Amino acid sequence: MSTRADDRTASQLREVSIETGWSAHAEGSALVSFGNTKVLCTASFTQGVPRWLKGKNRGWVTAEYAMLPRATGERSARESVRGKVSGRTQEISRLIGRSLRAVVDTKALGENTIVLDCDVMQADGGTRTAAITGAWVALALAIDWAGDQRIIRSSAKPLTGSVAAVSVGIVDGEAVLDLPYAEDVRAETDMNVVTTADGEFIEIQGTAEQQPFNRAQLDELLDLAVAGTAELTQIQQAALAGAVGQE
Repeated sequence: MSTRADDRTASQLREVSIETGWSAHAEGSALVSFGNTKVLCTASFTQGVPRWLKGKNRGWVTAEYAMLPRATGERSARESVRGKVSGRTQEISRLIGRSLRAVVDTKALGENTIVLDCDVMQADGGTRTAAITGAWVALALAIDWAGDQRIIRSSAKPLTGSVAAVSVGIVDGEAVLDLPYAEDVRAETDMNVVTTADGEFIEIQGTAEQQPFNRAQLDELLDLAVAGTAELTQIQQAALAGAVGQE
């Protein structure tokens, strides 16, 4: 594949932006855009924990993911109206929650809960990776808010690191970074990779869609992903710095 549809190189992210402060009510919020994929991430900080965690001096971080009815080319019914959450929605919600908890010291959080709501406003591939990347920014803002309000101890450091995620895949025999929908649907291999800022892996989801991939291709995909999440980490930090500057 010599030229991608949007003229990017194989190792180039789509245009990425993270805009903080989208919700006037949430303790943390960010609108994240990976090209034409746009996800609104809000973090709600509440005192108290689920019943099974009471008395254990630990907090909890969880997530809910959803797509707005017209996030795609055709309208889809709201899952709340259908009365059943799809398996895909549940799986992505759990992925986001797992990814964020990997960089949270729940003891330092105290018996408090942070819920991340990730709502896909527009989908063009990579919604789960965009959601994780934006949700971490919203989470960081909510934790800062809780510290300012002295809901958690000033000496506590609940956030132990940062997390970002990106898609990679093999399209027309070539390893490429950050797939839009047009590439995702025809990829021979499709993979979502979640890492810390240090390049350590939190989760890898990879599937051979058309033909098996070998170890060399896997290594190439993971190298692309780590480089991509390193760029995303810089964008996250810039977004947080901008949020502090607006206070």
